[in-house]
Amino acid sequence: MTGPHALFAERRGRVLRYPVDVSPWSALPDEPDADDWADLAALAGPGAEVSLAAFHGQVPAGWGMTFQVEGVQLVDDGLAAAPEPQAVRLGPADVPEMLDLVARTQPGPFLPRTVELGTYLGIRRDGALIAMAGERLHPPGWTEISAVCTDPAFRGEGLATRLILAVAHGIRERGETPFLHASAQNTHAIRLYESLGFRLRRRTTFLGARVPEHLTDGLAAVPVS
Repeated sequence: MTGPHALFAERRGRVLRYPVDVSPWSALPDEPDADDWADLAALAGPGAEVSLAAFHGQVPAGWGMTFQVEGVQLVDDGLAAAPEPQAVRLGPADVPEMLDLVARTQPGPFLPRTVELGTYLGIRRDGALIAMAGERLHPPGWTEISAVCTDPAFRGEGLATRLILAVAHGIRERGETPFLHASAQNTHAIRLYESLGFRLRRRTTFLGARVPEHLTDGLAAVPVS
């Protein structure tokens, strides 16, 4: 959130986060101290849930763990990226349909303003949105492909693959490198991504934690299991 997405960043001290209707992710320093956790708590508010990507540290005592997902990060290593003739650019007017498709397919976090993070492409049939993919995290020189989903009635047609390659084409046209994340347990998706030309770059952890209702609760760190 210090690069192309700096315009979205809400900051307190060394802590940054996206607006809550854009993305759930917050960012801490690599080695956060008690002041950083206090700033995150103040930024989010008592009882709020915060999501942390690529987190390998410790969370303070008194914070409730809400989820912990082991994941993988895969990076472009020879994708056959190409435009998709059937793809249309999606924007704010399409958000209700995008949210409906996400609710039915569960590709990961997608909120009312997530579409503002980058280019989102969709495929329609008889006017209805049946598949989409787009851009989310955007560190300098890199862009994450995210929200890849297809209506269950139209799976098996390769729509998601075509949209991934189309989004990747746009990223490459900017001189950037496409990457994406997946749950380490989702071996089917990982095999698909690798068959398209992604390779494993690193393993990572996605963590959810709840700010204490009373911010005076103890802040001694406890390990993430």
